[in-house]
Amino acid sequence: METIKNNLEIINKKIKKSALKVNRNPEEIKLVAVTKTATIEQIKEAINAGVKIIGENKVQEAKEKYQILTADTEWHLVGHLQTNKVKYAIEIFDCIQTVDSIKLAKEIDKRSLQFGKTTNVLVEVNVSGEESKYGIKPEEVEPFLKEISEFYRIRVRGLMTIAPIEEDKEKVRPYFRKLRELSKEIKSKNIKNVKMDYLSMGMTDDFEVAIEEGANMVRIGRGIFGFH
Repeated sequence: METIKNNLEIINKKIKKSALKVNRNPEEIKLVAVTKTATIEQIKEAINAGVKIIGENKVQEAKEKYQILTADTEWHLVGHLQTNKVKYAIEIFDCIQTVDSIKLAKEIDKRSLQFGKTTNVLVEVNVSGEESKYGIKPEEVEPFLKEISEFYRIRVRGLMTIAPIEEDKEKVRPYFRKLRELSKEIKSKNIKNVKMDYLSMGMTDDFEVAIEEGANMVRIGRGIFGFH
């Protein structure tokens, strides 16, 4: 039963090492534990071992777990969100990391108003241009942000991306770098209601490179829970 605790220790050591390598403070990097096929017991074990943010891919799965897990944790949606599931997502998640259309942003804004809350979101950017991936094109990010900045019940907190799967981790570095540069550029524009607090990039296989390139939020599932 100690496996998850041990895995977390290994991950945290790697986060620290990667941050220090580029003179960054490891404390500023948030770990999102992605629990997609993890059991309630495994998630409880992870929370007991220090996990503060739970990442879920599907609203339905999150709903079932959320009702049982009462620990003081943040919940982030890290999978694609369909507009018909927004009303459930708003009830559960503190942050939706995968906003990639005006239609979705509108629905989040509308449902947030109904629930009397403001929802933190990240904009998903398809930096690699892969057709199989969700996210908006890098050149569309600024006009997109200007449009959704008009919504009162959404608070943009940063950007998110999923890099291509590569054996050689150096090959994903340019994608992470591109998102960091984009974030910097957006920040300099001072768009109202838009903050670039978070760069959510890097998963089990490539989070170290992502941290070296500026990620301050990494999403790790398999490295903690061992699923495939």
